[in-house]
Amino acid sequence: MLGSPCNQFMGQEPGSSEEILNFCTNKYNVTFPMFEKIEVNGKGTHPLYVYLKEQQALEGKNDIRWNFEKFLIDKTGEVVKRYAPKIKPADIRADIEKLIAE
Repeated sequence: MLGSPCNQFMGQEPGSSEEILNFCTNKYNVTFPMFEKIEVNGKGTHPLYVYLKEQQALEGKNDIRWNFEKFLIDKTGEVVKRYAPKIKPADIRADIEKLIAE
């Protein structure tokens, strides 16, 4: 799991990348790596998210709709599946285990 902080969703991540990392680590016990703060929609979309969104639309839509939208990527870098923000990481465990077993 990797995190990409973004302040495009009602200003929920206004701080610096370091401040966001400290907040997520202290409040939510985040242990996975966090990228620098980026944009995931619009003209300033980070190239990673351009690629991810091109590979997997979600319910016919391409924009990231809210924080915690997730992408499952295989070991070759192919985007296997995209999950809505409300889907919890624990709910995709079976998909992850299946992919690891392949």
